[in-house]
Amino acid sequence: MFSPVIAGVDGSPESLAAAEWAAREAVRRDVPLRLVHAWNWHPRQTDGEPANAAQRRLARRALRRAEEQVRGAAPGVRLTDEQVEGPATAALLKAAEQAELLVLGSRGLTGFTGLLVGSVALGVVAKATRPVVLVRAGEEAEDEHFPADDGSWSTRTGYRDVVLGIDLADACDEVIEFAFEAARLRHARLRVVYAWQPPSAISLGPGDIGLVNDPRQAEEWQGFLSAVLQMWREKYPETEVLESVVEGKASTALVRAASAASLLVVGRRLTAGPTLPRIGRVTHTAVHHVICPLAVVPHK
Repeated sequence: MFSPVIAGVDGSPESLAAAEWAAREAVRRDVPLRLVHAWNWHPRQTDGEPANAAQRRLARRALRRAEEQVRGAAPGVRLTDEQVEGPATAALLKAAEQAELLVLGSRGLTGFTGLLVGSVALGVVAKATRPVVLVRAGEEAEDEHFPADDGSWSTRTGYRDVVLGIDLADACDEVIEFAFEAARLRHARLRVVYAWQPPSAISLGPGDIGLVNDPRQAEEWQGFLSAVLQMWREKYPETEVLESVVEGKASTALVRAASAASLLVVGRRLTAGPTLPRIGRVTHTAVHHVICPLAVVPHK
């Protein structure tokens, strides 16, 4: 049996947008959708049972509202729902272990203070062993598609590009394959972006100063990128691939490329042992600033 797409819902606008996106993705992948609501268990005290009952009612209400929106957005989706107890981050991480992918709502940065909100989503991204997709509030099906000829929004036009941010020093099959498969499912182009920065004079040794601003560097990175992608082009011959090698910061290049994308795909290295989980600077910037849905794919 195929693993489901799982969406975490809590009644917030961003979680409802995530549930709708997850429903469309489940239909694209031909797998079931499971809606999950996590609530904290209260110890059995004088008010413990009433508090737990209230939590269950709120959970049922959030799930019912999400179900109604999902049915309207993707009537054919195979849908189940589930209430789970425990801290939201831990509960969602456990649910994600059984998922094709986990979809969560994300608020990114607040407009006025610049403070990160949505700590549950960030915590899940940092620790999940399965791909996690973050979706902003207000994301709609039309946003994934190119505008119609008259400039109006439509779901009958083709999908916008899927964008893959690649690190050629750590090009991982799991991340590349996820991006190619996402493009295939959408019959979309895949735009692969690699950003490089020339070494500074300070970091170079004697005799290496000529490497700074060497115009051949861009050509060399372009050749390396083409070589890395060759196997995947052969595996996905019907997917049109656009290669972009740009000079500058990777985070800046990806935010710019994602502004017109249907999905941005980035990787996150899994950590082992007592090391604190980290999502990396580029992924951190994407979580904060990218408007389109963002897929974070863990890899070894």
